[in-house]
Amino acid sequence: MGLSGAEEPIFGLNRIMLIRFLAVAVMMLILWLAVRNMRVVPTRFQAGAEFLLGFVRQNVIVDTLGEKDGRRFMPVLMAMFFGILAMNITGIVPGLNIAGTSVIGMPLVLALVAFVLFIYAGLKKHPGAFLKNSLFPPGVPIPIYIIVTPIEFLSTFILRPVTLALRLLMNMVAGHLLLVLCFAATHFFFFSLLAYGDLLGLLGIGTLAFGLAFTLFEILVAVLQAYVFTYLAAVYIQLALADEH
Repeated sequence: MGLSGAEEPIFGLNRIMLIRFLAVAVMMLILWLAVRNMRVVPTRFQAGAEFLLGFVRQNVIVDTLGEKDGRRFMPVLMAMFFGILAMNITGIVPGLNIAGTSVIGMPLVLALVAFVLFIYAGLKKHPGAFLKNSLFPPGVPIPIYIIVTPIEFLSTFILRPVTLALRLLMNMVAGHLLLVLCFAATHFFFFSLLAYGDLLGLLGIGTLAFGLAFTLFEILVAVLQAYVFTYLAAVYIQLALADEH
């Protein structure tokens, strides 16, 4: 309870959550506008959307899982890619200025979704052997399982989702901090030094140039991290479906 005696709200929207909702809503709107009136001769907007959808379908999903299994997991993996991309891009949008994936909650949820897909795929394809072979690899002498099994459990069921979440989080946090430093320094040089006649304020030109360059680089990172996260999720599913299980 607060000082006023009123109960604290169980669920509240903060700035980062509003940014996430906005990013996903805008991405859904863009995709809907791109595919609602499909034409034989596509517009530039439709062609761009088809290229991106085709790239994710072929190079991330089908090339990793094959046509049959790729079709099964495509809706979730597509949603994962475009959701991450939308939330990553908000880090460079004026007025938002922070990626929706730069706070641990969203990367952790996405990693858990990928982990659940991995477990589901393995149990569905190899119901009697998936967990057994994951923890007790065949061909290993029985006494060695004392060492191998804890390592396999840690690497397969703990480190995979943790590293998946941390990779996305750290990349987006690092990009955010670089932009903050560059533009904060620019503001200081221009408005705290140059505005009062101190020529050291001209250094703000350099920090502004670096900030703009890092902004372009952050766009590349946003796309790359969406690709890497979705690709790794697809790879983990493929490992679960592998015949050796």
